[in-house]
Amino acid sequence: MMIGVVAPIAAGVTADPVWMGEFARHLEACGFESIIMAEHTVLVTQYASVYPYDPSGRVEVAPECPVPDPLELLAFLAGQTTTLGLATGVLVLPNHHPVMLAKRAATVDVLSGGRLRLCVGVGWLQEEIEACGADFDTRGRRADEQIQVLRALWADHPDGVSHHGEFYDFANAMSYPKPVASQGVPIHIGGHSRLAARRAGRLGDGFQPLGVAGGELTTLVEVMRVAAEDAGRDPDSLELSLGHLVTKVDADRAGRLAEVGADRLVLGMPPVTDINEAKDIASACAQRLGMRP
Repeated sequence: MMIGVVAPIAAGVTADPVWMGEFARHLEACGFESIIMAEHTVLVTQYASVYPYDPSGRVEVAPECPVPDPLELLAFLAGQTTTLGLATGVLVLPNHHPVMLAKRAATVDVLSGGRLRLCVGVGWLQEEIEACGADFDTRGRRADEQIQVLRALWADHPDGVSHHGEFYDFANAMSYPKPVASQGVPIHIGGHSRLAARRAGRLGDGFQPLGVAGGELTTLVEVMRVAAEDAGRDPDSLELSLGHLVTKVDADRAGRLAEVGADRLVLGMPPVTDINEAKDIASACAQRLGMRP
């Protein structure tokens, strides 16, 4: 099973180049598969939106917390590591124009030797999405079209790519460099709704339904598989990434998640600011899971 670690955004350390470089190199040395970066283009001091992953409905990240751009940070970490996967989790897709995102993602992928994975979602913070210029209510349809644009621009079209959609329109466009893999940068869909599961089945390379367990998880996975089959895709080719905590996961818990179909664990870090403490937590987790010390 692949095991990735989400950088501790709430700790306010992810914009510290020394801290993040040392943390990423330590994850690589421990044998973790990837480091995962969340995104908020902006946070707001007052919001009516409900954060879906905490009973309080409020996000744990303070609005003044430094949250660097995930692709820029992953590009920096690519130069600090050699084998560690570089992933977003999640990148808020409606905040980005897909033509520019295709270029940025392909660049990071090429310069890192093909180590980038995009996990994207439609976002929950309406105030953030509207600040970035997108309509909140149509973000699902926009996301579908954005994924189509990304894949088209990453593919090999000698005469250029033309796209005439609801939200984006261009003709004869060429975007180079191309990602390392011929199929482009892997795109995983993050979310906990049936719409997200269907999007993963129709358009994604994987599904990341964090915060979901039991019968709800079984239902979402089945929705994803049916959507893939309806789209003429092989559901067994889609990766399933499930969440847990770095401080609590062990071999037994990992095994139970594998039994429900997990290909990857996405492990959340506590908001630790001391780098030595963070490294000790990661090392202890690696040892419990039988990875390299």
